[in-house]
Amino acid sequence: MSASMSASWREFWNRTNPIYVNERHRVRHYAGVAEEIAALVPHAGAHVLDYGCGEALSAGRVARICARLYLCDAAPRVRDALADRFGDEPRVTVLAPEAIAALPDRSLDLVVAHSVAQYLTPAELDAALSLWREKLRPGGCLVLADVIPPDLGALADSLALLAFARREGFLGAALLGLVRTALSDYPSLRRRLGLTRYTQAAMLERLRAAGFTAEPRPNLGHNPQRLAFTARVAGARDGAPP
Repeated sequence: MSASMSASWREFWNRTNPIYVNERHRVRHYAGVAEEIAALVPHAGAHVLDYGCGEALSAGRVARICARLYLCDAAPRVRDALADRFGDEPRVTVLAPEAIAALPDRSLDLVVAHSVAQYLTPAELDAALSLWREKLRPGGCLVLADVIPPDLGALADSLALLAFARREGFLGAALLGLVRTALSDYPSLRRRLGLTRYTQAAMLERLRAAGFTAEPRPNLGHNPQRLAFTARVAGARDGAPP
C-alpha cells in the first residue's frame, strides 16, 4: 500500500461522506461506542485518549466519568466541529495527532483506537503504538478495536450494518444507504487505497513487538467479526480492568 494512504483517507474523512445512512445511524453509532468506552474507564481520576474519535457525538458520556478526555482526530473539519461541540466542557481537550507527542509521558490511563488501524500503513501503526506506549502509565490500557481481518469482505460489513440497523430502527434507510455508498467514490477509494488488514496472530505479534502484553477481546461497535485487542505495557503491574 502506498505511503500516502492515510493522507488520502484523511481527505475522505475531512469532507461530507456517505458512511452514515441517516442521522439515526450516526447518533446510534457514536452513542454505542461511547457507552463501550465509558465501560473501559478504570476510575474517576483517569486520563483517557480517544484516538481517531471521529465526531464523538456522545463523548460527554465518557467525560463525565473521568478527569480528562482527549479527543484526537486527523481531519481538521472534524476537530473544528469537536471544538465547537465541547468548547464549554472543561474535561475535554481536542487534539491533532501530532499534538499527542507533547502530552507528558506515563500520563494516560486508557487509550482507545477504534476503527483506526485499517487507515494506517503498518509503519504508521508501529509509530502510533510506540507513542501510545510512552504515554500510558504503568498498568494503563490500550484497546485497539475494529481491526479488519484479511478474510472479511464488504459483504460481511454490509450484513453487520443491516443487523445493527434492524436493532436500532433504521433498516430501510440502511438499505438505501448501501446503494448510495455503492454509487459514491468510497468503493473506488477502498479499491485504490486499500485497507490495512491483520490476522489476530499478526496483530498480537505487532503489539508484543511494540512492548505490550496483549490479548484478544470482543470488538467495540456493531461488527463482531472485526478484531479487537487489549494491550498493556509489558512488565507493568496490572492496575486497571481489561
